[in-house]
Amino acid sequence: MATVYRHPGLSRRELLKGGAIGAALIITGTAVICPEGAWGLETQGLQPDTVATLIKMARDIYPHDRLPDRYYAIAIKGHDAKAAEDAAYKTLIEEGVADLNRRAGADGYRGLGWEEDRVAVLQQIEDTDFFQAIRSDLVVSLYNQKEVWPYFGYEGESYSKGGYINRGFDDIDWL
Repeated sequence: MATVYRHPGLSRRELLKGGAIGAALIITGTAVICPEGAWGLETQGLQPDTVATLIKMARDIYPHDRLPDRYYAIAIKGHDAKAAEDAAYKTLIEEGVADLNRRAGADGYRGLGWEEDRVAVLQQIEDTDFFQAIRSDLVVSLYNQKEVWPYFGYEGESYSKGGYINRGFDDIDWL
């Protein structure tokens, strides 16, 4: 008789059942893992569930279909680091995500399958300190990543290359 080895965690069936359109995020221990995108993010100050919710929230606030989730995860990492050092900030974020999940219903914010439904929940909290902290930081933490610039056709600063005038300042084809 063959020996059967059982591994703790998700079975292949459970992983596929939980997957939807987009990358499935797996919460394990102190990490958020995306097997499809081959990246992981170990948390320091926030709960992994909170970080996974913030990643989904970031995508809903600044949606770019072609941009992989890992860039949103990198943008959220600063909130995790700040929460590890500042108890009041950690409370703001953890309670903000808990409120977001309550407003979303039984399956929480990430459980809402339609972007339209998630945006409706975000509109309910857009005046809160929690939402403003996340939204305002994302403007810099998401778009200041050099790796995302090619997705938008941005070549970076031009001063060190002689400026835009002599480099085809009007060659942007997506505007």
